[in-house]
Amino acid sequence: MKRTKTYRAQQWRMLLGTMFCYLFFYMGRHNFGWAAKEITEDLHISYSQVGWINFSMLMGYAIGQLINGNLADHYSPRKMVLWGGLASVAANFAISFSHSYSMIMLLWTLNGYFQSLAWAPGSRIISNWWSEDERGRAFGLYTMAAGFSTVLTFLCSIMMVHQHASWQLLFRLPVLFLLVAVIVFYLVVRDQPSDIGLPNLIREMEKATKANWKETYRHVFRNREFMMASLAMGFENMARYGLITWVPVHYLGSNWQQNPQNLWAILLLPVGMAIGALFFGTISDQLLNYNRPAAIRIGMLASAVVTLMICFSPTINLIAGGVLMFTAGFFVYGPQSAFWLMSPDLLTEKYIGTGVGIMNMSAYVFAAIGDPLWGYLIDKTGRTSSVFGAVIIICLLCAATISRIRYKDQKRYPVAGI
Repeated sequence: MKRTKTYRAQQWRMLLGTMFCYLFFYMGRHNFGWAAKEITEDLHISYSQVGWINFSMLMGYAIGQLINGNLADHYSPRKMVLWGGLASVAANFAISFSHSYSMIMLLWTLNGYFQSLAWAPGSRIISNWWSEDERGRAFGLYTMAAGFSTVLTFLCSIMMVHQHASWQLLFRLPVLFLLVAVIVFYLVVRDQPSDIGLPNLIREMEKATKANWKETYRHVFRNREFMMASLAMGFENMARYGLITWVPVHYLGSNWQQNPQNLWAILLLPVGMAIGALFFGTISDQLLNYNRPAAIRIGMLASAVVTLMICFSPTINLIAGGVLMFTAGFFVYGPQSAFWLMSPDLLTEKYIGTGVGIMNMSAYVFAAIGDPLWGYLIDKTGRTSSVFGAVIIICLLCAATISRIRYKDQKRYPVAGI
């Protein structure tokens, strides 16, 4: 009994330690949208060029996911998270001292790769510590931490904007929290139970005989259902970043100083994302009998409806705008917790890191493609609100794609033949 209690306590310690670290990781990435408007003015560049800067970061992140997800299945994910966080802090500081478009693009690309050293390795750690029966809750909490990471980044950025801080400070101050978080993570978290003298999960470790990297990639890429899910994930993240990056640009450009308190309504966008992540991880397990595609489809259709309402709302205020921001974030990001669970569901424990990395790569390739398109759309139409119309189309494409997956209502290995 005592051993069981000790194991349980350590499970929560590792989950909470990983969540705490990722709670601050976006401070090195989602700060860009708040600096974008001033960067265009300071460097005399267009929104299309801003979009290409963010494209470069997201592509760096996507390439990193393809590489680092696989590495997390073979090396220490704990060390990968530490070095990724430290390097991201350094890249943000370097950007704050840069004064050329090309240099910022280069550094932001590198920052994307450094940021990719966290999510898949963190997923590997959680999978090492939590059994298949409880991963829905564990991954829901982990994804919620990512959502609240955007909340903290937005909160810090809004406070700095109200103080008329320069765009350079937006790249210096928030990442100090990330610096502390990765150090705490490294001191608290361990890769697997055997690192502290506890037994590893027997079923997992029996299956986790090492495969070479070619075999690992081959297994994942040949799984049709998983690749279809990764495509749907690409559309979902494209819609998500359409809101995260361009909602601040949209409302900062509408003379917000006349009613500065209304800017706080935007904070409810990532709050909704965080709450949605926890909610969708739970309902996919308990209400939909582990049917992840059904949960995703519900979320994306609802997201399209809410974004349509935002599109026809010319102004924002603290109450009505706050409700729209919260519900938009809730439905556009909530389904991600169901997406991550499809890696252990459709693959096996042996390939979780690689699967999460490939799925996240797809997510950020699509997000990267979206940013310059959104910037070009704004430059051509002269209206930042035009982004919302494009987001609606992307949400519908995600719902249509995820509906093509033959995902049966059973908890483990829901697709025939796996």
